[in-house]
Amino acid sequence: MNEAAGLRLRRHHRPRIITDDELPDNRYKGSSTYSGKVFRVTFLSLGGFVFLSLLVIVFIFKSPIQPEVFRLKEPPLMTGCWEPNLKLRKATRIFENQIQGPESIANIGDVLFTGTADGKIVKLNGRRLHTVTQLGKHPCGSKDDEPNCGRPLGIRVSPNGTLMVADAYLGLFEVNPTTGETTRLVEGGQVVNGRKLSFINDLSVTQDGKKVYFTDSSSRWQRKDYVNLIMEATADGRVLEYDTETKEVTVIMENLRFPNGIQLLPDEESVLVAETTMARIRRVHVSGLNKGGMETFMDNLPGFPDNIRPSSTGGYWVAMSRVRPNPGFSTLDFLSQRPWIKKLIFKLFSPEVLSKFVTSYSLVAEIHEGSVCTRSFHDPNGVVAAHVSEVHEYDGTLYIGSYRSPYIAKLDLNNV
Repeated sequence: MNEAAGLRLRRHHRPRIITDDELPDNRYKGSSTYSGKVFRVTFLSLGGFVFLSLLVIVFIFKSPIQPEVFRLKEPPLMTGCWEPNLKLRKATRIFENQIQGPESIANIGDVLFTGTADGKIVKLNGRRLHTVTQLGKHPCGSKDDEPNCGRPLGIRVSPNGTLMVADAYLGLFEVNPTTGETTRLVEGGQVVNGRKLSFINDLSVTQDGKKVYFTDSSSRWQRKDYVNLIMEATADGRVLEYDTETKEVTVIMENLRFPNGIQLLPDEESVLVAETTMARIRRVHVSGLNKGGMETFMDNLPGFPDNIRPSSTGGYWVAMSRVRPNPGFSTLDFLSQRPWIKKLIFKLFSPEVLSKFVTSYSLVAEIHEGSVCTRSFHDPNGVVAAHVSEVHEYDGTLYIGSYRSPYIAKLDLNNV
C-alpha cells in the first residue's frame, strides 16, 4: 500500500448534525406516557375525593329540613288577565334607602305607617320620616338579631285609631301612632294548643275592634328561616283569634302550609288566607254557622301569594314575588314531589346561597269572588319593584311593600 492510499483510508470522522425532521415519530414517547399517567392519576384522585366527599355529605350529614311530598297543579297559562306586562315598572320609589323591608303599609289620612327590618314602626308624612316606636331591643341589622330586635310584618289601623301590629317574634301589639305608647296583646313564642307561636305573620281586625285574626306561619320555623319553611312545606301553620275583651287566644284553623296574609271579608264571618306554599288562597270561616270550616277561594295562582288587602272595586289585591311560569319551568313545582333532592340541596348549600339562585318576578293582581282575576301588573326581574309583599290602595294610588327592598314602590292607577 503506498502512502497516498493510506491517507485515503484514514479519513477523519466529523460529527453529524441531526435535524428535527430526521427524528423518529416516537421521539417524545417516553415523556408523553409519563405526563398522561400523571394527568390520569391526578384526575382520578380528585374525582375520588369529590365522590367520597359527596358520600360523606349524603350519608353522614343531617339535612336541616324534613320536607314533605305534596302536589301542585300545573301552573295556569300566563294569558288573559295574567298576560305578562311592564306596568309595575311605571312605579316610583319613595323613601329609598331610608327604610328597609317595609313589608306592610297602613294609612291614617295622608300619613303612611309601616314596620321595618330593624324592629321599628315608622310614620311617613310627605317627605318626612319619623320613628313612632321600637318594638324590640338592639342590636339590630342581622338575621340572628331578629328574635330580640323584632320584625314587624302585618300592620292595620284599629277602629279606635291605634295601630295593630303583628311582629314575627315578639307577638301582637297595639301602638299609639302619636305617642308611640305600646301594649303587647299576644306574646310571641307562647304555646297555644300544644304548639308555639313561632312565626306570627299578618293580622286583620273586626270593625268593632273586639276580635283580631292572625296567622302563625309555622310552629317549627321562625321568620329568619323562611326559606327552610318554604322548602320543607310542612302543614304546621295556623289561623288564630285574639279576643280583646277576654284576652284569650284560640285556634280557628290548623294544618296549613305557610299561611301568610289574612283579610277579613265584609260580613266578618270569614277571612281570606294566602297559603303560600300551595299557591292558593283559602277562605276560613271564623264565625257563624260555618265556623271552623274552610274552602278554596282561588286555586292554582301563577305565583306564591303574600299579603291580601282590599281594593277600591270590591276585590282584593294580592302580591307575589315569585311566579310559576307557564310556559316555563317552576323550580318549586318540580321539587314539591322530590324531597330527597331538597335534602341534598340543603346539605350542600346554605339558604342564603340558595336564595341568590331564585329569580325575582314581581306580580300584583286584583282578584274577585269566583276565582276571577280582573287586572295584574308585572315587573319581571323586579327592576323597579322587587320582593313585593303587599299592595295597599289609597286615594287612587297603590303603595307596594317589600319584605327586603329599601323603599316603598308607588304606582298611580291613572297611569296604568
